[in-house]
Amino acid sequence: MESVEEIKQELVIAQQQHELVAIYNFNDDGTFSVGYVIDMDGVFVLTLGIDMEGKINGITAIRLASIHRVDKNTDYLTTVSIRQDVAKQYNFYDIWHVQNYLKKSEFRKNGILATILQECYETKEALVIGTKKYKDRDDFEGYIHELTPIKLTMHYLKFEDLSSLWEYEILWAEVDYLRIKGTQAHMSQAILDRIFRSE
Repeated sequence: MESVEEIKQELVIAQQQHELVAIYNFNDDGTFSVGYVIDMDGVFVLTLGIDMEGKINGITAIRLASIHRVDKNTDYLTTVSIRQDVAKQYNFYDIWHVQNYLKKSEFRKNGILATILQECYETKEALVIGTKKYKDRDDFEGYIHELTPIKLTMHYLKFEDLSSLWEYEILWAEVDYLRIKGTQAHMSQAILDRIFRSE
């Protein structure tokens, strides 16, 4: 297993060289994130996610301390890269307009985690949060109901029971990863809007 410093160095180089990477932060190596490094602070790395069809699939922030491997130049990444070219050629590369969002966003000033949490809280935008406790089993999809400098209260969806929103309190220190502006967040937003915000 690589040290946090070695992983940081790999991510810095990947950002400088605009390399597609696979980031492993789950115990099961069958689960990983693919994308381009956008930014990094002392605690989180921010990536532009690319799905297996070569499309941009939102933005992912991953806690550096939970990353145990970074891959570059693999056959899988070559496949994704070729599919990415096809997605660009046929105009379905950025269906969520993530690149426009990134042009007007600043993550470094207040830190990646604080910036994303504050923005999602203010806009009530749907997001996905993975915690240290549940990261290999489940994540939370919903919106931030309350936010303090130490913790957040999330109103999240249980897709098998839409009778109400569910509530879960998460310490900032327990956040392992966040996903915004991708398919998962947009689908959650649609459910929130149609079922819980139309009343």
